[in-house]
Amino acid sequence: MLFSDRKSRSIMNLCTNSGNGSSFIRPSEMSAVSHTSEVIFQLVDEAIEEVGPENVVQVVTDNASNNMGAKKMLLEKRPNMFWISCATHTNNLMLQGIVDLPRFSKVLEKTKAFTIFVYGHTRTLYCMKHLSSGKEIIRPGVTRFASAYLTLESLLDKKDQLRKMVVDDRWDKLREVKSKNVKSS
Repeated sequence: MLFSDRKSRSIMNLCTNSGNGSSFIRPSEMSAVSHTSEVIFQLVDEAIEEVGPENVVQVVTDNASNNMGAKKMLLEKRPNMFWISCATHTNNLMLQGIVDLPRFSKVLEKTKAFTIFVYGHTRTLYCMKHLSSGKEIIRPGVTRFASAYLTLESLLDKKDQLRKMVVDDRWDKLREVKSKNVKSS
């Protein structure tokens, strides 16, 4: 798994999964290295050698083109091994495609704007929590498209309480609600 840490370093984690659980092999700092298919293949192949090829059935990554190039090289060297795309990554790409459709993007933009508004003001957050018995709205994440759907589902679950909130006398008295920003969204 390749990611950037809080210091913006590019790191590739090599892990194993088996019936006995997951274990961490090692991290590889990739900031100064080009993330080419050859480099990824070399790291994965070294990890396979370290664990023992007889103990490895498959490799799982996202389906970025550099990983697919590494997959091709690995399967040439080790034809009995499998390399599959991460199901979570595939699902997120699928959800991103749906989020990008105009029919859904408008609804999800409003969902995000409403959630940001509620959490951005102490009094609106208090009002929402009071009327929803302390239940939170799931906030949309930056990178995972599933969070947009979870936020929408969370709002739908609290639909009745949120309706009560926006017609409550206390809601009308909140100066944040009277701002131009809210009325336009």
